[in-house]
Formats: sequence, C-alpha cells, structure tokens
Amino acid sequence: MSQPITPMYERETYAPTQTDELFWWLATAEKELIKDCVVDRNRYRIVGMSVLATWIFATLAWTYFFSTVIDNVFLYVGSGIFMGFVILSIDRALIKGINQFNKRKFPPLLFRGLLALTIGTFMAQPAILYMFDKEIKMQVSLDNEKRKLTKRTELDLLYKNRKDELLKEKATLQKALSTKYAEVNNAREKFIAETDGSGGSGKVGIQDIAIAKRNEYQKLDDDYKTLQTQQQPRIEAIDEELKTMEEAIKKQETDFLAYLNTGFLTRIEAMNNLLKDNSALQFRYYLILIILMLIELMPVIAKTLLPVGVYDEKVKQREALEKQMAEESVDYEREMKRLYNKLSMQQDTETMEEFFRMQKDEQKNKLNHWGKDWKRNDENVQGFWEKIKQQMIGKPEN
Repeated sequence: MSQPITPMYERETYAPTQTDELFWWLATAEKELIKDCVVDRNRYRIVGMSVLATWIFATLAWTYFFSTVIDNVFLYVGSGIFMGFVILSIDRALIKGINQFNKRKFPPLLFRGLLALTIGTFMAQPAILYMFDKEIKMQVSLDNEKRKLTKRTELDLLYKNRKDELLKEKATLQKALSTKYAEVNNAREKFIAETDGSGGSGKVGIQDIAIAKRNEYQKLDDDYKTLQTQQQPRIEAIDEELKTMEEAIKKQETDFLAYLNTGFLTRIEAMNNLLKDNSALQFRYYLILIILMLIELMPVIAKTLLPVGVYDEKVKQREALEKQMAEESVDYEREMKRLYNKLSMQQDTETMEEFFRMQKDEQKNKLNHWGKDWKRNDENVQGFWEKIKQQMIGKPEN
C-alpha cells in the first residue's frame, strides 16, 4: 500500500504506530531519525517485514527440527524460539553494517550467504522429511530389514569358526557311532539269518555257527554301547554349546531390534537412499533448498537492493555530531581539570606563604629565648645548633 505524501509542515506531528516501531527496530532504524524521513519510512518497513518473516520461518523450522529429536514439547519449543532469536540477531547485525557510506557491502552478504547455505542445507532435510513422510517411512522399513539381515550375517560370522568346529566334531562322533552301529546291525542280521536258516549254513536253530555269530553280535553290541556311553555326553555338550550360541545370537538380535527406530538420522539416511534413485525427489529437494536459502538471504538482499535515502545521510550527520560533541566534552573536561589544578595550586601557595609568615615571628622569639639560655648556660655552639636543627629547621617533603 502506497503512503500518502506528507506536507513538510505536518511532518513534525507524525506519530508512528507500534507496528511501524517494530518494523523499524527489526530493520535496525533509529526511531528518532527515521520518523522525519517520509520516503525511508516505507523502505525500512519492507526491510523490517523481511526480517520478521525470516525470524518466524527460522523459529518454526528449528522448532520442527527439535520436535524430531526431543519428546518434551516445552523443551523443543523453547529451543526453536532460542534458535530463531539467534537468526534474528545475526540478521540485525548484518543489516546494521549495510549502509550508503559503508563500502564493505560484499563481506556481510558473503557471510550471510555461507550461513544461509549451511542453515538452508540443514533445514531442507526436515522439510523433505515432513513433505514425504509416507515414502520415507516405507524406505525406513526397508532399511531396517536390511539392517536386520546385516546384523544376522555379522553374528553368524562372529560365531562361525567355533560353530564349524563343534559341528565337525559332532559329525565325527556321530559318524563313529553310526559306523559301529552298522557293524552291530550287520552282525545281528547275520545271527538272525543263521538261526532261521535263511543264510549262513542253512541250518535252523542255535548251532555252533549261530552261537559264534551271536557272540560276535553281542561283543559288537557291547562295544557300541560302551562307545555310545563314552561319546554321548560329548555330543550332548556340543548340542548344549550350539544351543547357547543360538540363544546368544537371538538375544543380540532382540537387543539390536530395540535400537531400530524412525529417528531423525535414520530418516535422513532413508531420504538419502531415496534421493539416490529418485530424480523427481532430487529436483524437489534442491528446489526447496534454493527457496530456503532465498528466505534466509531475504533481509540482506532487501537492504542491499533498496535504494538509499535521507535516513543514511541523517545517520552519518548524527554520528559526526555525536563524535564532535564527544571530542568537545573531552576537551572541556580537560580544560576544567587544568583550571582546577591551576587555581588550587594558587590558593595552596598563598596558604603556605601565610603559614610561614605566621611562623616567622614565633620562631624569632623562640630563637631569642633559646639564645639567652645558651649564653646563660655557656653551652658550646655545636650543641646549640643541633638543638636549633631538630626543633626549628623544617624538613623538605618527600
């Protein structure tokens, strides 16, 4: 909305609103100077509104970010407000350094650009997380499944050598038992075939050959039972150790599952995985990044692009005036101190002269009195002089 032209004779009666004062404060304009600059009033309102917009955006963005990593609503809201205030302070400091007479306009803009790039890059990530929440949650689920498989593989590799040793030992023991059992089973079949006449000598009943085969079968069966008695505890121990390993693996898997989450870093990683294979998302990500950078740069860009007016000249003149007044105040203070010291010295000199005039007659009378005593007592000159020096002669001040 355009501002009506204010006649010169009405400018002294202009009273800014609280909104105007807020915008001017945000734009770092001095109220006492800007209220008389009709054209610059609106310019600094625009700069103030851009600072306000950046301040609000930064507060909301940081609040959302902290809400992804902090559960306490008071804590993340307070943190977001604090970070928004930090951004506001930086904006006002940089804007204050940009004026008509400051030739170093590029360093503040460069610094703000680097700061905006850093903040924009960081804050674009929560924005993407918010906008593509469903897709990222799906990617997080896939990534967590991959993490489970990776963890299982790592655990299997961790216990692989020991598990292979135990399985190999168990296979060896079972093979020995199986071999011995096969021998026992073969002997038993031969014994049965001999007794029923289906094999061997062909005679039915317990004959000498059948007895011999029975004895051989019983001996092999005893040997098998002895071997089984010896090796079965070791096989059971191996099974128990393998079972313990499997339980340990399952426990570590359960503990690992407890750490799987959908937190900020996990979602950031999922977003990066989506960006790798999704060109449409890449385009929108960088577009949002550029928009955020422009929002962060908006106050400095506005202050740099808007033309300068009378306000800057007033600021320069006011600073020159205040500097001159400060120098004159120092000169005045210096001259007053010199005059004070001069008059004080003059007064002290007169006081000291009067003091010594008063002491002159007193000392003369005292000297005459001591001289009469000296003549009366017939003392030597040296002793009389020492007395005079101690009691009448003054000592210089250190």
